[in-house]
Amino acid sequence: MGAVYAAKRIERDRARFKKIVRGAIRSGIRKYITHGELIGKQGKHLVSIPLPQLEIPRFRFGQNGRSVGQGEGNLGESLAIDPNRDGQRGAGREPGEHILEVEVSLEELVEMLSEELALPRIEPKGKKNIATEKEKYTGIAVRGPESLRHFKRTFRQALRRQLISGSYEPADPRVWPFKEDKRYRSWKTTVECNSNAVLIYMMDVSGSMGEEQKEWVRLTSFWVDTWLAAHYKGVERRYIIHDAAAKEVDRETFFHTRESGGTRISTAYELCLKLIEESFPPRDYNVYPFHFSDGENWQDDDTKAFELLGKIVEVSNIFCYGQVESTYGSGSFLQRLMDTHKGGDKVLTAVIKGKEDIYDALKAFLGTGR
Repeated sequence: MGAVYAAKRIERDRARFKKIVRGAIRSGIRKYITHGELIGKQGKHLVSIPLPQLEIPRFRFGQNGRSVGQGEGNLGESLAIDPNRDGQRGAGREPGEHILEVEVSLEELVEMLSEELALPRIEPKGKKNIATEKEKYTGIAVRGPESLRHFKRTFRQALRRQLISGSYEPADPRVWPFKEDKRYRSWKTTVECNSNAVLIYMMDVSGSMGEEQKEWVRLTSFWVDTWLAAHYKGVERRYIIHDAAAKEVDRETFFHTRESGGTRISTAYELCLKLIEESFPPRDYNVYPFHFSDGENWQDDDTKAFELLGKIVEVSNIFCYGQVESTYGSGSFLQRLMDTHKGGDKVLTAVIKGKEDIYDALKAFLGTGR
């Protein structure tokens, strides 16, 4: 009984500590989502969260008669002098604050993020056959592996043959199956239909978009990826970069390319629409285009860009535009976008001036539940 009680107490204490850790992570979730190193520490769906050392509240026993305001000392004297300092700078002797790294699953982190941001569940539209196959035994075959031999059907077939041929003797009721009497279970492979999604990331890589701006985009897209992957069985990703021209690239190239040319946003939208029409029909896919830019665009390109954007919005669940502030970007495209799609509930925008704005950008992009 003592061992059982101790085990229950350990489990209770463990659950209590886990709750404290979860509360600490959730209270600092705005800070943690801006840590780029979390992406690098991802492994087997776990990430490491650095937390200050957690102190469990407890009573501390001391000497009776000692309380605040008691003891030696005169009015005006400094208290708690650092013993390491004698008026000169130097190495300290006292230990610093301890940092505890706690491993949590991405699923738990996404759940905490959704609770903190009050994000609704997404209701997917459409169905798409993806690689989820199920095998079900549906019939009987005359050929197959011995491991799948149907003994009852085999016996029945052998008995029928012997009765028809007159070789069956009731006084000696032995049934000997021949090769042609054997029957085997047969199966059919069916494909289970699940909701599928495609994320199409577009980014301006002209000279005005620096490494810092791309890091903000990288962090934002990571949490968008993680959130949507929690709602869909299959998530595909495509990456488009553009300056005055657009092209599809892999993920590594997407985040580490910088050009020096001008900017024509319409080229990215044109390629995005082509991808949707040729590879991701909206009847089968939930389409999520995300565009990140500093808002600089060639002036005579706006008309074509907004014409193409209207077609993209029509076939997408939502369209998200994140304007990343840079030293050289004008930022005028966002205002024109808001004026053009004023009142539309499928065009979502956010301004990212630094890492601290990623939290609000995620709430703006994911808060509709679409």
